[in-house]
Amino acid sequence: MSLTRTMSLSKAQQITMIQYVSLLGVISILPLFHQQWLTGPIVNAVLIVAVSLLGVQNAVLFGLIPSTIALSVGLLPAPLAPMIPFIIISNAIYVLGFNYFREKNFFGGIVVGSVLKFVFLWATSFIVVNLIVQAPIAAKVSGVMSWPQLATALIGGVIAYGFLKSIKKI
Repeated sequence: MSLTRTMSLSKAQQITMIQYVSLLGVISILPLFHQQWLTGPIVNAVLIVAVSLLGVQNAVLFGLIPSTIALSVGLLPAPLAPMIPFIIISNAIYVLGFNYFREKNFFGGIVVGSVLKFVFLWATSFIVVNLIVQAPIAAKVSGVMSWPQLATALIGGVIAYGFLKSIKKI
């Protein structure tokens, strides 16, 4: 006689699992497109959607994935590998900043999270990149890690809002 256990998931658990796997798939595939203006907003949108549907912990976990994949497929040049921990932390800051303010004002949370992410990433990239690469290259790299990060975070928040509104989660 074999002892087997059957586990069944409730409809809510099934929906959560589908949301988790879907968002994980999107955030894992996006870095393969090699286009910051495409991937950046969508990654940020996925982070906001993940906070809203799956909670802060899962969203922070998702924030680990894109920069690691970007480095492995060559989107992030190898000399910038030391920036990955700071990019991951900036994603966590974005998620936490948004989560803190979202109940009061969704767009206020997007703005606060975006600005905090931008300030942290710009400041750390300025310091780290200047320690690693030559001055002309450092200025260019710091530029990529500055205002485009703010723009893609804000655009991602707007995309997330539209998506969440369309599925009636806001």
